[in-house]
Amino acid sequence: MLILGSRLIGTPIMGLQTGTQLAHAAMPLIDPANLKIIAYVVDGPLLSERPSIIRMADVRELSDIGMIIDSSDEFIGVSDVVSINKIYDLGFKLIGMSVIDETKRKLGKVEDYSLDASSFVIQQLNVKRGIVKSLTDTGLLIHRSQIVEINDNFIIVRTTAKKLQPVMEAERRAFVNPFSSSSPQTDVSKI
Repeated sequence: MLILGSRLIGTPIMGLQTGTQLAHAAMPLIDPANLKIIAYVVDGPLLSERPSIIRMADVRELSDIGMIIDSSDEFIGVSDVVSINKIYDLGFKLIGMSVIDETKRKLGKVEDYSLDASSFVIQQLNVKRGIVKSLTDTGLLIHRSQIVEINDNFIIVRTTAKKLQPVMEAERRAFVNPFSSSSPQTDVSKI
């Protein structure tokens, strides 16, 4: 099931052991190499370490009442896991990134994203068009398979525009006589 990423911001994190809210999700930590949410920075009055995170591997279930974990022991510090610390230090923020195509034409900015609720892998980007384009076009929905590259400044997506052929070349091909050929004709009477 696909859900909007913005829907998970502020989601309560419930403890299975106590049945109460332990914290809430504040910000996703997204790995730019594979667009997977590996953890959420969490906030709440019961947290002993700031900033604290919850790894997506420690979330038992995502339900209507929030993210369900075993207990508050699942919260860890950012520096406790080296791979998470590297992603945290990158400061990668998907929302607001500019999206361009392979021809360097600006398509808009990422407004939101859709993710798979079971794997927390981002599947689609919701791109808001610029002011001028938004008058004639609606927003764009870009699937992850269309993404060519993600760098510090842009998300580059595959272009759908086809290269135009030169006019003279197209005209020459239009007037080719299909009945004249350079290959020898076969004699129909011998068949």
